[in-house]
Amino acid sequence: QVQLQESGGGLVQAGGSVRLSCAASGRAFNIVSIYEMGWFRQALGREREFVAAVRRSDGTTDYADSVKGRYTVSRDNAKNTVYLQMNTLKPEDTAVYYCAASLDGGLRNSYKYWGQGTQVTVSS
Repeated sequence: QVQLQESGGGLVQAGGSVRLSCAASGRAFNIVSIYEMGWFRQALGREREFVAAVRRSDGTTDYADSVKGRYTVSRDNAKNTVYLQMNTLKPEDTAVYYCAASLDGGLRNSYKYWGQGTQVTVSS
């Protein structure tokens, strides 16, 4: 069992930056290094979409085209925490951001564990 808790959301102006954190806990000790860790978002009235992920085996990352070059996903194994650094934010980035964990190998789908989400609102 894995518990995920996001933090760091809030209101930011367009062009600004926010860093989200996802603290993992559970029976395993190094959750963020033994699970694929991903970030997703869901805007009001839209389906949840993949944002970014970091692979457990070698730390390689994957990004949605809409955030590539602006967002950076990283992990701190010692803190059992995954981060999402979001730069040059746009109003269309406004959404609830979710952290997720998976053992299935795919970085863009098949996530089993989810956090409660944190709201990011970008004002124009």
